[in-house]
Formats: sequence, structure tokens, C-alpha cells
Amino acid sequence: MQQVIQQHKSLTPRQIVAELDKYIIGQDEAKRSVSIALRNRWRRMNADEEIRDEILPNNILLIGPTGVGKTEIARRLAKLADAPFIKVEASKFTEVGYVGRDVESMIRDLTDISVNLVKTEMQERVKEEAKEIVEDRILDILIPPVKQPGNDSAGFQNEDKNFNPEQASDEELNKRTREKFREKLRNGELEDRKIEVEVSKSSKAPMMQVFGPQGGMEEMGINLQDMLGNLGGGQKSKRNVTIEEARELLLEEEAEKLIDHDAAVQEALERVQKHGIVFIDEIDKVAESSSGNGKGGGGPDVSRQGVQRDMLPIVEGSNISTKHGMVKTDHILFIGSGAFHVSKPSDLIPELQGRFPIRVELNSLTEEDFFDILTKPKNALTKQYQAMLASEGVDVEFTTDAIREVAAIAAQVNQRVENIGARRLHTILSSLLDELLFAIPDDISSGEITIDREYVNKQLDNLVKDKDLSQYIL
Repeated sequence: MQQVIQQHKSLTPRQIVAELDKYIIGQDEAKRSVSIALRNRWRRMNADEEIRDEILPNNILLIGPTGVGKTEIARRLAKLADAPFIKVEASKFTEVGYVGRDVESMIRDLTDISVNLVKTEMQERVKEEAKEIVEDRILDILIPPVKQPGNDSAGFQNEDKNFNPEQASDEELNKRTREKFREKLRNGELEDRKIEVEVSKSSKAPMMQVFGPQGGMEEMGINLQDMLGNLGGGQKSKRNVTIEEARELLLEEEAEKLIDHDAAVQEALERVQKHGIVFIDEIDKVAESSSGNGKGGGGPDVSRQGVQRDMLPIVEGSNISTKHGMVKTDHILFIGSGAFHVSKPSDLIPELQGRFPIRVELNSLTEEDFFDILTKPKNALTKQYQAMLASEGVDVEFTTDAIREVAAIAAQVNQRVENIGARRLHTILSSLLDELLFAIPDDISSGEITIDREYVNKQLDNLVKDKDLSQYIL
């Protein structure tokens, strides 16, 4: 875990915000809060041991309409932290005793993600060693390393003038041939040659989930999956593939053999407990409505409150049983998120409210924000479309006026129909470029295309004028 801790050391809150600015426009207060929360994790890990375990994370509640960047902030934060991250929707959970997913499953899923993350890192560390083993396995198929009456040296021309094949033993011939083919492999001369490889069968047994009154029953489904997978353990299957494909198949298999699986699980458990991030979206959906509609405490509100009460011990800190071992949730960072249109944060049960001490309200996006979103981020939609069409040999350029017009139309449609924030830009640009995306490469195979304001108005004029039509644009 020291490797992860050191990685965080160089990221100050100001640097974290700078990284978030590359992908997220505005929402400065939210960026500031999450940057402090991330830095505090490094501070806790480097604090005095006597008090380290007493320092609990300050969970965050992001409040704001859809499409303003709540999920993107959490996702980018997890990437910066190189931490196990999971996004769950609170509305998908049911309280214990009802059919559905129990809240503990979020921790089990987070642990699975962490294990896969650590195993991938470990496989990367042994990649070079695995490559050498794979090379030998492919050579064993091409030129088997056994003594034979003759020798398989087809296509081999010896460059050693002092070498006399008639005086050499089969073993020497075999060795020299293998080295010649090893050189060909490394030079990529044999990539298209087909060989038969034997690989382990991947057990893709369907998961049998068992739901019941006890939250731990989901574990039964997980264990059944493991048992069914192990029934076919050790089985091999033969496949006829090119050497290029064989190298990928065998590399994954050999890297898997080289890593210490027990050590991977232990490191993964530690990483979940110290650096895990759970993003609970739609948390407002499990709050009791305060709209005063006359409904009593029965109906769905009972279940919603039950989900909150089941969530409470996990957010407070408890031990959750997973197939990899026990996970303590005391220092997992929880980020709640919700629009809170119908309900308010105060409609959550008081105990749960207290576990999200940092509350940040995100602002609705303006026309100027839309313009920045289309131009500034590294992954801006305009840049994505340019990259896609460049793969077809077509260079597309957007004028500043065109982008401003798209931003204005997105803001206008959001006002007329439901406000879905920056997600509106996806549908607007899709409509704008529909003809081009269909015509390329059949009608347009190369060249430069400029999207100007006139083109935007021509393509989107009906969408702006026809209110009924705009209702179909999500």
C-alpha cells in the first residue's frame, strides 16, 4: 500500500482541482470539497499511528440537478486516487426482508473491483517474465525441444559457415533451429502463421443469485458461482489461432500463474478499507417525500426508510462479509448524490444526515458553461467527434460561432422541456452531425469540412422552432 500512499503525496488539493478542471467545467465548490477529502486520506495514512484509526473520512453529499457533473467529479476523483471505485444507485436497493439487492452488496462489488485492480497491476509487473515463458511455449509448438531421428528445420538456413549439419547431433540442430525461429518471432516475421495452442478453459458459469431475508444470502450466489466454476478447473481446450493471437491468449494465462493470488487479495482488501470510494447516486430517491401529499407513513416510504437504516451501519463503519474476507468500512469514503427535487436532505433519517457532514450544492449549467464544456475539456464532445471522423480521413472543424450557437440551442431546449444539463449536448450534437455521420465514408471519403453557424441553424432549425418535436429529444 506504500506505493499508493506515495502516489497521493504529490497531489495537493490545488493540484487535484487543476486535474479536475481538465474534464469538468465550473462547480468550483464541489471540486474544492472533494480535493480536500482526497488529500485528507493521505494525511490520515501519514498521521501518528496512535490516532490514525480515529480519523474518520468526511463523507460528502452532492446536491444538484441532473447533468451538472456530480458523477463525473466522483469518477475522476477515483482515477486520480487510483482507488477502488463503484457507482451505485440507491433506488435499486431494498431493505432486508424484501426481494432485491441489499445495501451490503455495494461493498462486496467494490471488493471484487479492488481484487481485479490489484491483480491487473501485479500481472503488469510480471509481464516481461510472462513474455519469455510465452515465447518458449510458442517455440515448443513450432520446434518441439525433443530428440528426434530427423530435425524440423524447414525454412532454416544456417549462417554459421563452420557449422556442419552432418556432424551435428539432433539436439544441436534442434537448438540452433529454435534460436533461429526465436529471432523470427521477435522480429514479427511469423505473426500470421497459424498454430494450435492449448489454453485453460475460462469458467463463465452463470451466477446463481439467491435472494432472501438475510443480506448474506447473496454470498450464497457468489459461492455457488465459484463452485460451479471449479468443477471445470484444470480443463484445457485446443484452439487454432495465429501466433499473434496465441501470444495474447498465453500471456494472460502465464501472467495469471505468476502472480501471488493470496497476496493480491490481501492487498486488495487493504486498499478497499483505506482508499475505497463508494458513490451513491439518487440517494434522494430513498428519502421520504416532504411534499405533504397526505400519504401516511405506509407504502413505499417504509421501504425507503428501511434502506436508509440498512445503509447507516455501513456508512458509520462495520464489518461486511465478502467472498474474499471481511471488509471494514470505517475509512471508506462515501459520496452521496441527488437532485432533491421532491425531497430535501433533511428528509433523510437524522442519523444518516449526520454521516454526510459536507454538503455541496452544484449550480445549474448556463449557456456559457455549455460553450466551455464543448471547447475546454480534454474529452470535449467536439474533440470526440473530430477524432472519430478523422479515423475516416475527414477533418472536421467547428467555428467559434457554431459552437456558441449549439450552446445557445442546448440552453434553450433545456428551458422548454426537462433540464438535463450537459447531457443535452449529446443529443444536440448527434442531431447536428447526423447527416455527416451517415454520409461518411460512402459519399465523403476525405477532405476538410467546416461546421459554421449557418450549418448549425440549417440542421437544427426545426428542433428549435417545433416545441412538440423537442420533447422527443432527451
